[in-house]
Amino acid sequence: MTNDELITKLKAIIAPYVQDEKAFENLTEDTDFINDLKVNSANLVDIILDIEDEFSIRLENEDMEKMLDVKAAMLIINTKLNA
Repeated sequence: MTNDELITKLKAIIAPYVQDEKAFENLTEDTDFINDLKVNSANLVDIILDIEDEFSIRLENEDMEKMLDVKAAMLIINTKLNA
């Protein structure tokens, strides 16, 4: 899966939880879920659960703690998919 395909899938997962639409429109690998998109911590858990479902992967607590921005999410997803 290319980075562009992965970002497209992530955007679809993240969209319902975003509080800052302008930041979402300009989403890049460096976009932070909490600081940029204004996703609250409860919704961040929902995003993580949706990622598990979408990619059929299991995320451990340490993965979840690191998944604070798009780049980290992409790295963790790719690592799990390639395992």
